[in-house]
This record gives sequence, structure tokens and C-alpha cells, in this order.
Amino acid sequence: MEDSFKHQALRKALINEIKQKGIKNIAVLQAIDKVPRHLFMDSSFLKFAYQDNAFQIGEGQTISQPFTVAYQSELLDVRKGDTVLEIGTGSGYQSAVLSALGAKVYSIERHKKLSEKAKVMLEKLGCNVKCFYGDGYKGLPAFAPFDRIIVTAAAPYIPDDLLKQLKPNGILVIPEGEGKTQVMKRIRKIADNKFTTEEFGNFSFVPMLKSTDWDQKNH
Repeated sequence: MEDSFKHQALRKALINEIKQKGIKNIAVLQAIDKVPRHLFMDSSFLKFAYQDNAFQIGEGQTISQPFTVAYQSELLDVRKGDTVLEIGTGSGYQSAVLSALGAKVYSIERHKKLSEKAKVMLEKLGCNVKCFYGDGYKGLPAFAPFDRIIVTAAAPYIPDDLLKQLKPNGILVIPEGEGKTQVMKRIRKIADNKFTTEEFGNFSFVPMLKSTDWDQKNH
């Protein structure tokens, strides 16, 4: 659990890099500065922990590029005390950043090993995150509605269940599309069944496992 002066200096350099790439939200930059990313990576990748790149974490998944984590967090516009549903816990790094922003985070992961590993690390760091193993397409109706929802995998479509679980004036940030690139979208819930959608360019995420695939694997 070491977070040395060297690690902290590397984080400062990373923050300068993502600022130059366009991240302006001070709270997001401070959250990135607070979270020791190297603790969410295997030891073989430690020397790369503060490069602005994604890396493999097992199960065919990756720890997202810090710029992408910051970008999605900025679009999400988290306020202190917000409840946030995250689809795709992965390593737990994005969850930790959301917690550092003052959110109460509920995070779903479809891979049991990753979910359990992330839960242990997030608890060690004292993050305000509840981890669940399950189907992200269905969300978490028992804990809904949410102020914010973030999807950290490539969704082939916008799941209706996630839209239903947003509070009025809530925001969903999701990379939508199949293939190598997806369009980052921010959807605001204006009223029941009424939404506005903004687009923010192309990104590349690992695919979100389809709901039917998840059901077949786990029943």
C-alpha cells in the first residue's frame, strides 16, 4: 500500500499532461491526484502506472487511460453527496476517482474475480464504494434512482433500465457503438421519458458484455 513521494510526483506530471489535453475541472484533477493508480495495477505494470495509457488487468479487461477517466468524470459533473451508479468496476480505479469527488458509488462488474479484487482494494483505501457482481444492462433497481450513471465499456445501445434509474435532472455518460470506436454521449433526464443527448467525440473501450451473454454464462 505504499504511495511514495516518487508516485506522488509522477501523479503531478500525469495531471499536467491531462490538463494539456483539455481537462479543466479542478475537482476532477484533484481527485486524480488523490488516487494512487499504481495500487490498481499488477506489479509488472507499476512503472507504467502514471503513463496516460490503458493497461490489461485480466479477464480481457483494461484499466482505463487516465485522460478517459478524467474526461468521463468531467462530463458526469459530480456534486458532493451524489449517488453514482458505475457500470464496469474493472480495476476499481474509476470508482476511487468518483469517491474522491465526494460521490457515494454503486459499481457493477460482470467478472467475479475483478469485482472481488476491486472491492478489497477500495475498502483498503477507505473509498465510499459498494461493489456488486451482476449484469450492468439491468443496473441496480434496488438502489435507484441515481443522480449520475457512468458506463465504462462500449455499449451497443443505451439500456432502457439505466435511463429509468436516473433521477430527474440526472446525467448518464456512456460510450455507445459497436466496433473499434464509440461515440461518447451525455444524456440528461429532463422528465420521465424525456431526455437530451450531447455527443463528445470518439473513444475506444472494451465491449460491454451483452445481457443475454451474461445470463447464459451465469445460469
